[in-house]
Amino acid sequence: MQLKLKNLKFINNKPAIALLILFFLSISISAQDTLIIDETSNIDAQVDSVKIDTVQTQKRFKVDGVIGVVGDYIVLESDIDKTYLELQQQSISIDEISRCELLGKLLEDKLYAHHAIQDSIVVSEAEINSRLDQQIDYMISQLGSEEKVFQYYRKNSMAELRRELFEINKANQLAAMMQEKVYENVEVTPEEVRTFFHNIPKEDLPVFGTELEVAQIVIEPELTAEAKQRVIDELNEHRRDVVENGSSFTTKVVLYSDEPGAASRGGLISLNRNSPFVKEFKDVAFALREGEVSEPFETEFGFHIVYVEKVRGQERDVRHVLKIPRVNEATIQKAREKIDNLREKIVNGELSFAEAARSESDEKETRNNGGQLVNPVTSDTRFELTKMEPSLSAQVYNLKDGEVSPVYVDEDRTGRKRFKILTVTNRFEEHQADFSKDYEKIKELALNEKRIKAIEDWQEAKINETYVNISEDYSHCNFASNWLQK
Repeated sequence: MQLKLKNLKFINNKPAIALLILFFLSISISAQDTLIIDETSNIDAQVDSVKIDTVQTQKRFKVDGVIGVVGDYIVLESDIDKTYLELQQQSISIDEISRCELLGKLLEDKLYAHHAIQDSIVVSEAEINSRLDQQIDYMISQLGSEEKVFQYYRKNSMAELRRELFEINKANQLAAMMQEKVYENVEVTPEEVRTFFHNIPKEDLPVFGTELEVAQIVIEPELTAEAKQRVIDELNEHRRDVVENGSSFTTKVVLYSDEPGAASRGGLISLNRNSPFVKEFKDVAFALREGEVSEPFETEFGFHIVYVEKVRGQERDVRHVLKIPRVNEATIQKAREKIDNLREKIVNGELSFAEAARSESDEKETRNNGGQLVNPVTSDTRFELTKMEPSLSAQVYNLKDGEVSPVYVDEDRTGRKRFKILTVTNRFEEHQADFSKDYEKIKELALNEKRIKAIEDWQEAKINETYVNISEDYSHCNFASNWLQK
């Protein structure tokens, strides 16, 4: 099981992100399980179904007792129970996971966070607040109101809930950034890849599932100049009402913005130059002074006006109204006829799929590559069939090589309809790893092994120079790392 826990760090080529998703950053699960279990009676009730293993099972646990200290951080007994519940919520079997192993994992996280602070790693409060907004929006969508949310999590106010969530997210982000720093310069040479592969016994060589290469053509209904002008005129009217008549910008957001979830927070966003927002949005936001409202401007999401509520050094709090132009039925029908015609030409052999994609597809990201999709996880063109995103899998699962799919109705990120057709351009059947055919995958496995070794070496060194104290109740644990400093 120790190996299983270590390998969680390197899922999907995004090690730190995978760790956060698994243990902390699931919007609907992590925040809930971390916060809901803060009364002894509740833990006792919920942990009945959680395995209590070899750690002094004959006596009742001190639920909120400190069982570990790493630098400036503590681990509570209840933290283990919360993690068990998180794993259960994600349908991960806990039958073979002991409390000792989970404690070791929690201690690792605290070690990363502690040394991130020591190394002066700084997390962006704006990014954390943005993530918090997403979490809280999701909670409100599930429970119905802010009041129901903080009551559900047994907090006295939304402000109290936000403070606790903020600290959880901050510690997680520090740990992730520290871990990334440890292995950011780890690389493997071709010779190391070769050695790694040839050291695997033949019977233990990995088996790679069936993979597909997929291309698509996307046709979007034309967004007319009249439709764009309508939302620009509407935004100008809202702006005049705020600037000239003193109307509330927040009220404009709540009543008129097309952004999902905007009403719950009045369109408030905290951002800095490194925040994950499109360039056009940040350029406008940082060109305004405090209290100013922008002219309407366009991004890939639609048209906006932005109000700068507060400037705080390199960060600022802004609110914005988003309006998405709508297409009419005539343009939708025209787009459908166009893709039907394209599909017919491809099927009849008058035009190749790649040629049609390059000349006609409205999807900029794939058009120049003949419609070829890129796997966002691996950054190559292969998609493992069993791990493919469900909606894509459903569209290509039964396609034969070279066959063109029916026309599918899809939606872009703004909710506008679009039409697409797909084809399988290449297929790689399930097979045992082959060095020449699967070099990139084998390289990634070799790199992951080297990263694990780097993490282990770093942990061993840092544990020895960090204040660590483990409760006597866990002194018998056989940790993968030297937490007992024997």
